[in-house]
Amino acid sequence: MGTVGPPATAAPPAPPAAGPDLRADVNRDGGVDVTGDSDTPGENTWTRQRGAVLLPNVDDDSKRCPVRTGAGKPLSDEQLARCHDAADTVLNGSADAADLARLRTVPLPGASAGATGSVTVVGKGKARLFLKRAGVWKHLPPTGRLTAAELRSGVELGIEATDVVRDAAKWDGEVLVRFRVTDGTATAKDDVRLKTAPVLTHHHRQRAQEVLVTEMGPLPENPEFRAEQLKFVKDLEREAKAAGITKPVRKFTGYGDPWAQDFVEPGYVSMTGPGGRTHAIRVLIRSAQEREAGRELFEKLRGRDVGVVQVGKGAANEEGTLNSMGNLETIPPYAHGGKEYPAGRIIMGHRPDFGSKPAKSMRTFLSSQGMQSPLLLDTAWLGVGHVDEFVQFLPAKTARGWRIGIADPAAGIALLEKARAEGHGGKKMFSVPGKFGVPAPKETIGGMLAHKKFRADNKLATERIEANLRLLKAETGITDAEVVRVPALYARWDLGPGAKAGAKLQRLGGGDLSQLHKAGGGKTPAPEGKPGGKAGGKAALTPMEQTGAYIPGAVNGVVLSDSRYLAARQWGPVIGGKDIFGTAVSAAYARAGFTTAYIDDWYTYHVNGGEVHCGTNTLRDTSQPWWKRA
Repeated sequence: MGTVGPPATAAPPAPPAAGPDLRADVNRDGGVDVTGDSDTPGENTWTRQRGAVLLPNVDDDSKRCPVRTGAGKPLSDEQLARCHDAADTVLNGSADAADLARLRTVPLPGASAGATGSVTVVGKGKARLFLKRAGVWKHLPPTGRLTAAELRSGVELGIEATDVVRDAAKWDGEVLVRFRVTDGTATAKDDVRLKTAPVLTHHHRQRAQEVLVTEMGPLPENPEFRAEQLKFVKDLEREAKAAGITKPVRKFTGYGDPWAQDFVEPGYVSMTGPGGRTHAIRVLIRSAQEREAGRELFEKLRGRDVGVVQVGKGAANEEGTLNSMGNLETIPPYAHGGKEYPAGRIIMGHRPDFGSKPAKSMRTFLSSQGMQSPLLLDTAWLGVGHVDEFVQFLPAKTARGWRIGIADPAAGIALLEKARAEGHGGKKMFSVPGKFGVPAPKETIGGMLAHKKFRADNKLATERIEANLRLLKAETGITDAEVVRVPALYARWDLGPGAKAGAKLQRLGGGDLSQLHKAGGGKTPAPEGKPGGKAGGKAALTPMEQTGAYIPGAVNGVVLSDSRYLAARQWGPVIGGKDIFGTAVSAAYARAGFTTAYIDDWYTYHVNGGEVHCGTNTLRDTSQPWWKRA
């Protein structure tokens, strides 16, 4: 009789002949490898350099999104923002399918006739799956199943993020996709981790492809003023074409807000598409302001490969002007001090003297993208308070690839002192003619140099600009040799030409354009001064001491190409038949490899507190992968 052993137990169910294997474009080459192993290492982790990317599908490829109700009433801001391609479960044409990141299952030839599979988004990831069946993309709901035949052949799936990342503390863009197979009594799974592409802002190493501007509508009370603004638009069209920009200038016409730089910041999201080519969706970031003009982004620009996001308005204690997008610029890519910004880094202005910053909702949104961590510069000394009033970044054929352009009030004062020393103290400061019943400015070189407040304003501007420049050097590693100093002059409002022409021009223009520029819609009051306080170790300012460009701000212009720059006509003192400021500005940019073109913005933008950059915007190239430093 044999030995009695332990009681027999049932054998565990046999696993499928091969386990489920879900693949994504982990190496970002534009394809999904199901025969080799190029996309398998790192599929469950994600780094900036490696890991599958999906797009927030917030464009409107088929232009299906309405802008009015069935009764013809305008939709609310919230209703406008609610509609986009990821807001439904339908693929809206081939262009919409191109916005999907691809996933594939490796064929399971040994799957039995009773085997089933599922592919689902696990956890809180904001994403939607589609399955390609018989050549047609269909939404794959969480309850959807793959057939045994599909498991054997392998399937192609597409995935979209249903929103951009807004607050990384709530959702950082990560999406976990699970492929589960049940065959008989055995079940197995495989996961792939993807991340939503960050919304990035443009820098000036990206080629300008299209220029935006507001074209003012009819002004029956003053057709001459409208003609002046239309002339600005025509001049802009000419210069864009001269710079090699082939697309026509796009015009905002709906809301009469001339500050095209301020109500939108063009951005983009991208991933690698078929053939290794970058596939991008432009994402227009609406300013965090009570500003009607931002509606035109939805009404006119949203469409194929163009989406719009809004992140909420600034709070009552967040100064409106700081939320204008002229107060957001982008340092080109750099690495320094152990930190790397391959897609560049955002700068924004804040007012340490008054304790005010840009809207927290916007700062949270921008920081949550995880790529361009905003750096705050001091703009408390400026009445409008935007970084574009004193600093810019210029593409350069150097190892770094860019330079800093900085306004230099000391150089501006030096130009005036030289002119006075050569006997031209009696020359008029400005060569601009009078217009619209506004007389030509009468100030002289000698008179302004003798003005204590004017001297103090430019001393203050120099101190604050140099402090900001020191911060930029410390953060980026840029050197003095890479700084382009552009002559400039600043003055408080009551000393500038805008104070004298402003009331007249407001009547002519049909509204207070300078206040629209400063308050970003006129809803948020300017900060109240705190005399005697301290801000960063220096005496705090009062609003009466805040300044703006006295001579039209040359730095506040447009980089049209890597060799052509557009600035406001200077209208400075004319000596020996030449505008001494125009000559000096051209020379400064020429040393950086740029030819400078000028257009007149005196009566349209300058006297209202802005310049050419404030009245325009640009859409730029999106082809450079954001995870690789250019």
